[in-house]
Amino acid sequence: MATKLIKRLAAVAALAVTAPLLFAGVASGHGYTTNAPSRSYNCKTGAAQNCGPVQWDPHSIEGPKGFPAAGPANGKICAGGLSQFAQLDDPRGGNWPAKQVSSGSFTFTWTLTAPHATTSFRYFITRNGWNPSAPLTRAQLESQPFYTVPFNGARPGFNVSHTGQLPSGKSGRHLILAVWDIADTGNAFYQCADVTF
Repeated sequence: MATKLIKRLAAVAALAVTAPLLFAGVASGHGYTTNAPSRSYNCKTGAAQNCGPVQWDPHSIEGPKGFPAAGPANGKICAGGLSQFAQLDDPRGGNWPAKQVSSGSFTFTWTLTAPHATTSFRYFITRNGWNPSAPLTRAQLESQPFYTVPFNGARPGFNVSHTGQLPSGKSGRHLILAVWDIADTGNAFYQCADVTF
């Protein structure tokens, strides 16, 4: 019996030593937009309330890449298709905190907690006449991104900024969908930011 106990303790000790090595490459988080402030960032900072677990995990809105042909299902885009972040898909009657913007030059910023090899950062915006009181669908977005930043597999830093042009012809409340396409996995990160022109 003592021999069995010693063997079990040795197995547990070996697992305790090797487990951290097995998971050393696993990232605990990834990234979120801070400008325009995303819904997940607003939850993190307390600008939005009743957000569920995303307030502690704003960087993990990760879903299948290939948007808009693939990716999260309609109505689940802002949460990346993840049920634990479903609060992000709730339009809240169009009452999410919204940043005041105007067409023209705009600097987009991301905070990355685990920079990945990157294909691109892409930005979509809602069509004129969209319904801010309904969950986001592809039909509510312009069919093409208004701004794309190619990265060609490069790995960004922890703080990413790039300046593009917000489209003209927009007024009132809109939603910007930022998509960070990862080069070496099958996933992308999705961030929804509410804005008012």
